[in-house]
Amino acid sequence: MKEKFYKYIENLQDKITSTLEAIDGKAIFKEDLWERHDGGGGRTRVIENGDVFEKGGVNISAVHGELAPAMQKYFNVGDVDFFACGLSLVLHPKNPMVPTVHANWRYFEMYDKNGNTIDQWFGGGQDLTPYYLFEQDAIHFHSICQRACNNHNAEFYQKYKKQCDEYFWNTHRNEARGIGGLFFDYCKPTEETTIENWYNFVTEVGDSFLEAYVPIVEKRKNLEYSREQRDWQEIRRGRYVEFNLVHDKGTLFGLKTNGRIESILMSLPPHVQWVYDHHPQPGSEEIKLLKVLENPRDWV
Repeated sequence: MKEKFYKYIENLQDKITSTLEAIDGKAIFKEDLWERHDGGGGRTRVIENGDVFEKGGVNISAVHGELAPAMQKYFNVGDVDFFACGLSLVLHPKNPMVPTVHANWRYFEMYDKNGNTIDQWFGGGQDLTPYYLFEQDAIHFHSICQRACNNHNAEFYQKYKKQCDEYFWNTHRNEARGIGGLFFDYCKPTEETTIENWYNFVTEVGDSFLEAYVPIVEKRKNLEYSREQRDWQEIRRGRYVEFNLVHDKGTLFGLKTNGRIESILMSLPPHVQWVYDHHPQPGSEEIKLLKVLENPRDWV
């Protein structure tokens, strides 16, 4: 399964980066191949200063070795070895009318010291972070997520949508990071379902990503915007940074397993503002967004 899924994310990375380069029309992804000292490596691809994408990364990695003590405690296990692979992407468009997007699809195995697999699971999801709320965009994104889920289990969408709203919650701000999507983790084989079933589900979600996001980019990328709207985008990006550095499990896992710092922090936008005690005008489009972030909605 680990070889099968790694091959899948290699191909998906190629498909996503080539599609995004065509949309941008100016910038191309810079590729960075790297090796991890403790085992494994990856292929980082970053796009910067494009006509559409100000900063973005689409990374794949496969790392293995002894599980660090901090992660042994987190998983409540003893001295074990692990394998983890996945694709992680974040795109920060230049135009504040185009939402930031994040997605991640990953696979994890754990072994005893005799090399026997003692645990395995999939995780991942995709979520949207707009700066200005276009309700039809939110409906489109969630509709594609729902369809991918319904092809496997009618209960998945509501379950994983709820988990996404709960996970991407900036507790210190009491607001959501964005308008959500899907978030699932610890998808393990049981008596009812096999690891192959989970592979089929996760890859269907991965395959749906471009259909969920690209039409929104195409529709909004050429809209006009003001300096004030750009300022708002940068202020909201600050909240994105706060979540990633304070709450995000993927970031913390990377830091605690001696991960590659450039790849871990590629999710951070290049231009961000923190304005003291900032409050938008009552009745504004900015307030409209905040009300949704304070109370996550059902979009489909």
